[in-house]
Amino acid sequence: MPFTPVLRAEWIKIRTLRSLLGALAAILLATAAFSALASASPDAGDKDPLFSAFFGISFGQIAAIAFGTSAVSSEFRGGALRLTLAAVPDRRRWFAAKATAIALPVLAVGLLTGAVTLLVGRSVLGASGPTWAQGARGAVGCGLQLTLMALFAAGLTAVLRSGVATLAVLIPFLLIVSFVIGDMSSGIADFLPDRAGQVVLHSTWDGPLGPWSGLAVSALWTAAALLAATWTLDRRDA
Repeated sequence: MPFTPVLRAEWIKIRTLRSLLGALAAILLATAAFSALASASPDAGDKDPLFSAFFGISFGQIAAIAFGTSAVSSEFRGGALRLTLAAVPDRRRWFAAKATAIALPVLAVGLLTGAVTLLVGRSVLGASGPTWAQGARGAVGCGLQLTLMALFAAGLTAVLRSGVATLAVLIPFLLIVSFVIGDMSSGIADFLPDRAGQVVLHSTWDGPLGPWSGLAVSALWTAAALLAATWTLDRRDA
């Protein structure tokens, strides 16, 4: 079967599941709401105005991860994957279509989230807010990082074959290992997928990674997860 009808079928699956549409909405709402709260802090403009404006991405990433996880884990319930592979025997083509169907809506929502969050942050921070040039970089970086995290979660879910297991690994990782421990250390923590990608949301940076090299590191983590998923799907029974 050609790639286009496979992609269309995967998109139908996504847009007909309310939980996935809710996760997309949560990406925008969580990022914008928590960013507004952070921007309203009295000393927000004195720290890093760009990151203050985009602070909520730490919570938006959780919604993006939930989206990527749910989109793939639904295939491992009730024998759905066997039916899918009966229609699309080429597993690599199917997973490429699945990943594309995940990436496109998250990228669209992520870029919208970046634009909305920037406007909210600048309105709250006022004169101490980020410049438009910084804000444009942050808005684009926000969309790219959310997309990469959704795909990273999708790849890990295909490897583990369980949405519960994936969330049990990634959510504590984001909230504890990276968010808390990472702030108290340096070095290897700078190369974690979420922290590396968020460098693009900082006005200045002192670590080894810059805005785009940080996103590149995050992309490498995502590529590794997707390649591991493809390898796993080729070698396991449905």
